[in-house]
Amino acid sequence: MTPLVIVGDALLDIDIDGSATRLSPEAPVPVVDVEHGWQRPGGAGLAALLAARTHDDVVLVTGIADDAAGRQLSGLLTSAGVRVVALPMRGTTVSKTRVRAGGQSVVRIDRGDAAPVPGALPGAAAEVLTAAGAICVADYGRGVAALPALRDALAAVAGHTPVVWDPHPRGAEPVPGCRLVTPNEAEAQHFCGTRASGEVLRERWTADAVCITLGARGARVFHADGTRIHVGTPALPAAGSVREDTCGAGDRFAVAVTAALADGADTASAVAAAVDAAARFVAAGGAAGVSTPVPAGHSGPLTDTDHGATDAVALAERLRAEGRTVVATGGCFDLLHTGHIRLLRTARELGDALIVVINSDDSVRALKGPSRPVMPAEDRARVLTALACVDAVAVFDEATPAGVLDAIRPDIWVKGGDYTADQLPEADVVTRHGGDVVIVPTVAGYSSSALIAAARSGQPTER
Repeated sequence: MTPLVIVGDALLDIDIDGSATRLSPEAPVPVVDVEHGWQRPGGAGLAALLAARTHDDVVLVTGIADDAAGRQLSGLLTSAGVRVVALPMRGTTVSKTRVRAGGQSVVRIDRGDAAPVPGALPGAAAEVLTAAGAICVADYGRGVAALPALRDALAAVAGHTPVVWDPHPRGAEPVPGCRLVTPNEAEAQHFCGTRASGEVLRERWTADAVCITLGARGARVFHADGTRIHVGTPALPAAGSVREDTCGAGDRFAVAVTAALADGADTASAVAAAVDAAARFVAAGGAAGVSTPVPAGHSGPLTDTDHGATDAVALAERLRAEGRTVVATGGCFDLLHTGHIRLLRTARELGDALIVVINSDDSVRALKGPSRPVMPAEDRARVLTALACVDAVAVFDEATPAGVLDAIRPDIWVKGGDYTADQLPEADVVTRHGGDVVIVPTVAGYSSSALIAAARSGQPTER
């Protein structure tokens, strides 16, 4: 399988959610009492994360500064299954923090000044561009898409590889020969200087086609032969009280249209698929649905004292109030492996959020023996929380997760293995609250116990 390559500026996005019931005595501004903190890759990083949720081979060509925020960003991308090809950088990682109260934005705080260092394109970056099945340039105006060597490489492959360019008002112009350029309506008007004109932009950028995205009104495509088509948004089921957040919708559109072109779709069909994907992304809560709790020590919901259990329950309550589907799964997760990742990704696809409940150290010892766990509960929780498909983690001390599930009340309980629902002692708790039990077959050849035993014996495991 050829990789889906994302190129552009990667940022760190942080959301601080809280409540505001009073004004500050120092100034007439609201005081926000922080309740939860969420983080995710931003910019081209978000585009790569979204691509990795549906594609196994995603590569991000970007620059990430070597600082605490940069390492945090790198960890989020790696845990999401994104392979990062680094470009030389200077400065500090760009982070954007949105502070919200009652679902409304109060302020955004921007930090960082990272910028790429001009020069020869690293060999690894040139190789992935040449091998790409399709390329999405997510330009956020911070210099990556303006690098001369990178632009030369993109122009060289555009003749035979679909290149989709998502432009930015402060960014570089698309290289000639792009299969599709995807400004939104405001960006198109900015580039034209007057009323947005797809024909003018297509000729100016010498692109095969230009697609102006129109938000809830869909998209309009302008082809080289002069034809234009309008693609409307699909009629989706009512989302109840889910609060729509359009943050990330443009990235979801750009990634979806790139993937469709990589699969051989024509431009019109690819745009239709991307409009549908972006509409569903917004209806499901937008970027909030792919965020993870800020780690312990960073004012986030996961703490060493309660292992995140309180916040898992609070998250489930909030999502239920919004009419969204809560999925839960559980186990020891003593040594994370491919089987676990497939289970977690499958579970996350069944709903709007995934809560993982894990056995405490005492519970693992009771099940596995005195030599287990290999990793303490705090570390297992942090590793799981760093995965893009996991929204919260809770730890339970009992032999079964029935107690914590009674508090979380998931709509769907996912278990891996060869069980049937009536063999699970916790199934009664799930069904009593109106939930369903789903069994996902395990991946043959992967077992934490077998991997740990092999590591201790010095012998390789058999697949």
